[in-house]
Amino acid sequence: MATQQIGFDPQAFRAALGTFTTGVTIITSQGEDGAPVGITANSFNSVSLNPPLVLWSLSKQARSLPVFSNGKHWNVHVLSIEQEKLSSRFATQGEDKFAEVELDNGISDAPLLQDCTARFQCRTAFQYEGGDHVIFVGEVLAFDHSDRAPLAFQSGQYALATRKPRSELRLATTPPPPECSYTEDLLGYLLGRSHYQVLNLLRQLLSNQQLDEQAFFVLAVLSIRDNLSLDELNTFVSYTGHVVTLAGMRFLERQGLVAIEGNAAQLRFVLTANGRELSLQQVALAKVVEEDLIGKLGEADAQALKVLLKRLIVVSDPGLPDLWAPR
Repeated sequence: MATQQIGFDPQAFRAALGTFTTGVTIITSQGEDGAPVGITANSFNSVSLNPPLVLWSLSKQARSLPVFSNGKHWNVHVLSIEQEKLSSRFATQGEDKFAEVELDNGISDAPLLQDCTARFQCRTAFQYEGGDHVIFVGEVLAFDHSDRAPLAFQSGQYALATRKPRSELRLATTPPPPECSYTEDLLGYLLGRSHYQVLNLLRQLLSNQQLDEQAFFVLAVLSIRDNLSLDELNTFVSYTGHVVTLAGMRFLERQGLVAIEGNAAQLRFVLTANGRELSLQQVALAKVVEEDLIGKLGEADAQALKVLLKRLIVVSDPGLPDLWAPR
C-alpha cells in the first residue's frame, strides 16, 4: 500500500475517506420564512449517551447553511434501503425536495420524514468550525427506530449492509478430505442446492392444486405475456430445464386454465379467467415462501441477496428474451 504524504491530492484524500462505509441520512430544518430545508449527509455520528448528543457537518459553501446555523432545531433521518431515490433527491439542488413527501408531526417545526430506519429530533447544542465545514452538535430530544434495513454508502456509491456470521458458516458437520476439490463453497453447489430447497417448499404448496412446477411456470409466463405460440412459450421457459409440449398445453386446456386459439399450424395459448385466477393464487403462494425466508434471513440480507443474484444473472445471461418487454 502506497502512503500519501503531506501535500496530498484532495481528490485522492476524498477517495480514501470514501472507503469508510457509512449510513445515509437526511437532515431537515425550517427556515425563518417557514420554508422546509433538507440535505443528504453521511457525516452523522454519535457523540454521547448521557447527555444524548449527535453530530453532523455541513460545507460552508452550502446554500442551506444559514438555516441550520440560525435555527434551533433539526431532525436526522437514517434512511432505509427503500429510500435511495429520496436520498438522491435531497442531494440535488434546484428542485422542490419536499414535493409529495409525506411528513409526520414532530416536537418542532422541522420536517419529519416517514418510513426511515431511525429518526432523531434534535436541538442545536454547539456549533464548531472544522476546516471548510461547520460541525453541528445536537441534543437528542426524541427518537424512534424501526426494523427497516439501513441504506449504506461506500466509495461514492450506495451499498447494502449485510450481517457477517460470528463464526464460519458451514453446511456440513464433516469437512471434505483434503484431496476432494468438490466443496460446499462451490458457487454452483450453493446455487443449485438453494434453488432446489426453495423450489421444494413451493412444490409442497402447489401439490394441493394438483399442478407441477412446469404448469406454474407456464401460467406465470402467460399471466405476464399472454397469447403466445408454443415456440414463444419455450423461449421463456426453456432455461428452467422444462420443455412445454402441445400435450401439456392440452392438459391445461382440459383443466379450464388455458384456451387454445388459431389453426393447427399457428396455435396460440391464452389464459382463461380461471387460469389467471389460479396464477394469482400461485404467485401468492410463492410470496408466502419468500416472506418466510426473508423473515429468517432478515430484510437487509434478503435485499443484498437479490442484488447479487441479479448481478450474477446479468454476467451469465445467455441472451434470454425480456419477459416484461412491451410487444
